[in-house]
Amino acid sequence: MLPWLADAQRVPDTLPADAPDVPVIPTDDWETRRAELHAAWLQTMGDFPTRPTLDPTTLSSEQVEGDVVRELLRYEIEDGIFVEAYLCRPDGGGPYPGVVVLHPTVGASILEPAGLASAPERQLGLNLARRGYVTISPRCFLWDDQNVVESLRDTLDPVMEAFRERHPHWTGIGKMTWDAMCATDILVARDDVDGSRIGSVGHSLGAKEALYHAAFDERVGATVSSEGGIGVAFSNWHDPWYLGGQAKSSHFMREHHELMALIAPRAFLLQGGDSADGERSWPFIRSVLPLYKSLGASDAVAFINHRQGHAFPPESESTLYEWLDEFLITRHDG
Repeated sequence: MLPWLADAQRVPDTLPADAPDVPVIPTDDWETRRAELHAAWLQTMGDFPTRPTLDPTTLSSEQVEGDVVRELLRYEIEDGIFVEAYLCRPDGGGPYPGVVVLHPTVGASILEPAGLASAPERQLGLNLARRGYVTISPRCFLWDDQNVVESLRDTLDPVMEAFRERHPHWTGIGKMTWDAMCATDILVARDDVDGSRIGSVGHSLGAKEALYHAAFDERVGATVSSEGGIGVAFSNWHDPWYLGGQAKSSHFMREHHELMALIAPRAFLLQGGDSADGERSWPFIRSVLPLYKSLGASDAVAFINHRQGHAFPPESESTLYEWLDEFLITRHDG
């Protein structure tokens, strides 16, 4: 049992004035309700096309500190559209649990989780491989096949224009979710990965992707979403590369406690720092706790607030590892 879990599930008696009124997810006839929510969200995002059979090419491979292998992969995800991803793995036979690591909005994109940029606590793909996971860190489509971008904003307009030409009825977050599912396909196809033990993690942009990835990919057994903004009004969900303008419409009927419900009973940890997520995020936990309890997984959803702003401090790194270890290793082996 995680020593901090009780506190991470204890909804405060008093919440901030800006905390939204999030209804409790009904538990009766849940399978019917779940199918309705799934369909409603697919209509909101745009239906997923059939995923291709991916054949990654290894562009480079290197030994890292003797016990981890880091490989740069490239694969065709759409006709003429290629994605690069770093795969980090223990130098052994496995099978190991696998994790999709979704990078935040940083110019270095996949260099960060691969251990080639940023602070050590943010190098999650490499660090998890050191702990006995195989990780894949795909580049978000907003980076448009570039390795390092000084200013992402300078590239967004042409990237989104090209995206809309290819997919006029698909949202950006729908594309990101589908891309994460494709990355999962690559993981589970590997001989050194145990496909029954898959995680998804991310910070900021990556946190948004991890939330949606877990909601729509039932292979994901444990998720950590850090500072993504769990409420539609908490962050820039209205931007065209996420949900678009519909998210600001008075007629928009969806909220992300519904995605948390789609994840249940699989493990979901929300991390905040009083920026995108904070004390006002508690109603989302309260909303799904009865559902998790009814599904026999009352300890599989939690929220931790490190109160250090829109950061990913070492404390967040530690709890992320503990969460994944608990649900992808300890309980699986037990």
